[in-house]
Amino acid sequence: MSEITYVRGDATVPSAEGVRLIAHVCNDLGGWGRGFVVAISRRWPEPEAAYRAWHRGRADNDFGLGAVQSVQVEPYLWVANMIGQHGIRGRGKDAPVRYEAIDTALARVARKAGELGASVHMPRIGCGLAGGSWTRIEPLVTERLAARGIAVTVYDHEGGGT
Repeated sequence: MSEITYVRGDATVPSAEGVRLIAHVCNDLGGWGRGFVVAISRRWPEPEAAYRAWHRGRADNDFGLGAVQSVQVEPYLWVANMIGQHGIRGRGKDAPVRYEAIDTALARVARKAGELGASVHMPRIGCGLAGGSWTRIEPLVTERLAARGIAVTVYDHEGGGT
């Protein structure tokens, strides 16, 4: 069993050697443009383009809560677009985070990390715009990834906050 390592830094610049997989949460509306996805798009165009195409073709693919799309962005670096948020947060609305979907997506990320022999890197997924609680998400990350021997690093952005 591995433990989750917490560091201050940028999750788009994973601090490990070897194959790395950056996991993050997306919504099920096809919206990309706020939160951690902005940092991803600043570094690589492929994850956003793949997510938008995946959403456009959703009638004929697995796009939906709990699904994961893995996109290779560098020879030893992948980005996992995990659908773990239903809609977006609006005034007076409940938080769009869907813990069950994040749990399902993390199990899929674990399989992909195992296939690749990759470590997994992430911000505190589901806790920003999705409105989730890390006290509910951390046990899912532990069970689905760390308990299976997958090295996990969680990044808290240098500027404070998550």
